[in-house]
Amino acid sequence: MASALIPLGIPNSSVSLIGTLLSFSLFLVVMPHWVQRRWQRKQCWIALGILPSRNQAWKVPVVALWRGLRMAVGLLGILVIPILLSGWGTWRGDWTLTTAMNALSLCLGVGIAEEIIFRAWLWTELQHLTSRFGAVIGQALVFSVVHTRFNLGVMPMLGLLTGLFLLGITLAIQRNHDQGSLWGCIGMHGGLVGGWFLLTQGLLDLSEAPAFLLGYPAAQPNPLSGLIAITALVLLLIWQWPSVQRISQPERWGS
Repeated sequence: MASALIPLGIPNSSVSLIGTLLSFSLFLVVMPHWVQRRWQRKQCWIALGILPSRNQAWKVPVVALWRGLRMAVGLLGILVIPILLSGWGTWRGDWTLTTAMNALSLCLGVGIAEEIIFRAWLWTELQHLTSRFGAVIGQALVFSVVHTRFNLGVMPMLGLLTGLFLLGITLAIQRNHDQGSLWGCIGMHGGLVGGWFLLTQGLLDLSEAPAFLLGYPAAQPNPLSGLIAITALVLLLIWQWPSVQRISQPERWGS
């Protein structure tokens, strides 16, 4: 793919993004047929959690999206407020419209694409191979391994694997809590990615924060590898525990 696009005059930095967009577009094209043949479901976008089922109101995805965004803001607040109060970070307040639009694009693009892949398609596929709870664990494991950077060193890598795994479980539980709607996951996942981008591209200076707290690598930290984010996700899972106990029950999300 890359060798085919470079002669067209496309910058090298854009080749990977274009290839990803093309691959995801093909994935969406085949999904209706896949859902009908593999899952025995007639309504693809209902099965994926994008559209509400027939027994749900249209406000369900709106409420779920708003809830997910609020959770993302809360988690980001838990992450950065201790850093600011400790003096390891400072508020700069620099931002541009371009930065804000890039953050919004990341929020929607990453949130929608990755949640369709992991919390919609992969989770359902794994349910055909194991239990619903086993599928939750499986999709979180795949999600964490796919996103982990294996050049960080042992401890930072384990921290990132742990944070990503906890986030994958939290997002799956959130979809279960939202009656199968994917929009809560999209709001939370996209809000974390877009919000972190916005915070670190001018609003905050976090260069003095210890990496073990904020995340690795120190130059461009992924907060999920830091102790603060991992602790916050553990506390969130404890708060979600009633939903964890119900997640092994049969799916009742409609058709």
